[in-house]
Amino acid sequence: MSWLSIVKRNPFVLPMAVVAGLAIFFISEGSYWQSQDAIDDLREITVVRQGLMTLERALIDAETGQRGYLLTGREEYLRPYQGGRGAIQEVLDNLDGHFGDDAAANARLAGLRRLSMSKLDGLDEIIRLTRAGQKTAAMELVAGGAGKRDMDGVRALITQMMAEQSASRQRSNTALDRTLLLNRYGVAALSAVLMLALVLYLRKSDALSEVQASQRAALQAVNDRLETEVSQRTLQLTDLTRHLLNAREDERHRLARNLHDDLGSLLTAAKLDAARIRARLGADAAEAQARLADLVTKLDASVALGRSIIEGLRPSTLDHLGLAATLGILATEFSQRTGVPVHSKFEPVRLKPAEELVVYRVVQEAMTNLSKYAQATQVWITLAPSATMPEMVSVSVRDDGVGFQTDTDSDTASPRRSTFGLLGMRFRVEAAGGSLHVRSQPGQGTEIEVVLPAMPQDG
Repeated sequence: MSWLSIVKRNPFVLPMAVVAGLAIFFISEGSYWQSQDAIDDLREITVVRQGLMTLERALIDAETGQRGYLLTGREEYLRPYQGGRGAIQEVLDNLDGHFGDDAAANARLAGLRRLSMSKLDGLDEIIRLTRAGQKTAAMELVAGGAGKRDMDGVRALITQMMAEQSASRQRSNTALDRTLLLNRYGVAALSAVLMLALVLYLRKSDALSEVQASQRAALQAVNDRLETEVSQRTLQLTDLTRHLLNAREDERHRLARNLHDDLGSLLTAAKLDAARIRARLGADAAEAQARLADLVTKLDASVALGRSIIEGLRPSTLDHLGLAATLGILATEFSQRTGVPVHSKFEPVRLKPAEELVVYRVVQEAMTNLSKYAQATQVWITLAPSATMPEMVSVSVRDDGVGFQTDTDSDTASPRRSTFGLLGMRFRVEAAGGSLHVRSQPGQGTEIEVVLPAMPQDG
């Protein structure tokens, strides 16, 4: 199932997903920046604490080196003093700016700088006196306690500032723990909400799937029933078409027989009566002779018309001469009437009388449509056993006319006007158990092929 279908089926899914995603994003980002601030504070506190411890250690190293020099007078004892003095100045410079706008902390740092410098100045003075050979004066300066007071002040300030940094570190750790805890609780709560939403969605999706499955089953049942009904109706319509076609052909046959028997007899009797009357009239009845001659001519025309109507209703040649000869006569009459050459090729085939009539009617309808719409210069008619299916008979009518589009709507108006003719052919052929195929392209002519089952040899 695609996400698009899920959103279409559940319009609240996308907003809920967006809200949950934004909530997780903001919680994560807020926790990150708060944690980052707490970590930065802890880093600053660590730097300050290390600086204070370094300052205290450097002062102790400087004082130790000064005392060693005072006692021994050896210059190598001044190395810790010299290194400590440089470290003290560097630490004090590094501590500047670490306290921001905290006036009290900056004041304590200034006091620490002052005491440290005073301590270093005292050490410098003792070393100077010692180098000058005034060791007693240097000892008295040490005994005066000024250096001890400076060092005690430094230790007190460092202890106070270390305590403040420890308190700040505790606050930063507490803030960091609180931030991580809130982030944990927030993510857990959102995860629980999302899990609940997922469970609700899955339940709803399952219910919807069950409804859709039942609907599909009901729809499939309806489709099956409709297909069954369509199949039944198709069979009924096929049977009805076959019955109507047979009834129409039977009616045509009956009408042709009546016309041949009754009308033909009447017209023949009238012609014989007119001939007798004409024979009894004398030579002096010229006007009556002329009128009788005209009447006989009209009677001959009426007999010819009746014969043409009878042949149109039911070709007698089909019963007496067979299908091939009847199609040959139809092709000859078409060529004489339209002037279009017709190339015929008829092979012996075995069809039932009803199927022979179907073939005749299809070819007749095809020739009618051809004369109206095809604008052909040549026509080919073939009757032969099917090349691919020996048990079938193939009848084909092909022309080199304008053609038309058979699979899509064409701009040519002719095939639209002949649609009902082609539809009638198809129904007639399918009712007889055969199939009709129309092949045409604009400018490439048209071919209509009929395939019907041949009559078995023992038929």
